[in-house]
Amino acid sequence: MAVNNPTPTEYIQHHLQNLTFGLHPENGWSIAHSTEEAREMGFWALHLDTMGWSIAMGVLFLALFRKVGKAATTGVPSGWQNVVEWVVEFIEDLTRAAFNGKNAIIAPLAMTLFVWILLMNSLKVLPVDFFPALFAKLGVDYMKIVPTTDPNATMGMSLSVFALIIYYSFKVKGAGGFAKELSLTPFNTWLLAPFNLLLEIIGLLVKPLSLGLRLFGNMFAGEVIFILISLLPFWAIWVLDVPWAIFHILVVTLQAFIFTVLTIVYLSAAHEHH
Repeated sequence: MAVNNPTPTEYIQHHLQNLTFGLHPENGWSIAHSTEEAREMGFWALHLDTMGWSIAMGVLFLALFRKVGKAATTGVPSGWQNVVEWVVEFIEDLTRAAFNGKNAIIAPLAMTLFVWILLMNSLKVLPVDFFPALFAKLGVDYMKIVPTTDPNATMGMSLSVFALIIYYSFKVKGAGGFAKELSLTPFNTWLLAPFNLLLEIIGLLVKPLSLGLRLFGNMFAGEVIFILISLLPFWAIWVLDVPWAIFHILVVTLQAFIFTVLTIVYLSAAHEHH
């Protein structure tokens, strides 16, 4: 950190600050060394730690599944093959139960979202001071390693899902069918079409917000609690940190599951005719 003996407020702000790169009004393109500099960079500033760790978890996901796939054997699976096969079967069953249309991309999309989000969420169980201290020795002031505690990452994924919802709504229903669905639901009369349209558009826009903000809110709240626990005396850290970490393993898995299920359900609705 920039100071040797930070106050609790400075400590919390430091651990919640992303490594930000962007156009500073005075210094040109640079890396922010304070929350004020990051704020002044505006909307187009890039969170390098979020991008780096999310890409790293994506590469880990692809490498692990590829390695297991190439080394897969028949018979009773063991080791990582057993884990991967369980994930594949779990996603297959989940897709069959929640998706009513016919689309070969839904199951691979669901598996990608589930595993990728789970890996990003799982970074939360690492000690909160380990990587910030490690990168501080390398001259990097900030390092926030959990991508899903950044709304840019969670909203990026949710907006991608929203784009697919709109795409398949037009593709399956047609422009006229999609317009009728928005105009004649929930009240099947043209007299109330403006009211229906207002309700349906609000409901449509809420989908990406609910996906992205739910994941961000749960992960960010858990991160704050880990940081607060690390400020306690040494004995209290051991008493509280381990139980909270064990509990949070359930949270990170549940949040990946919820995001995946809602994605399948929303895309299933996009494939249904009015």
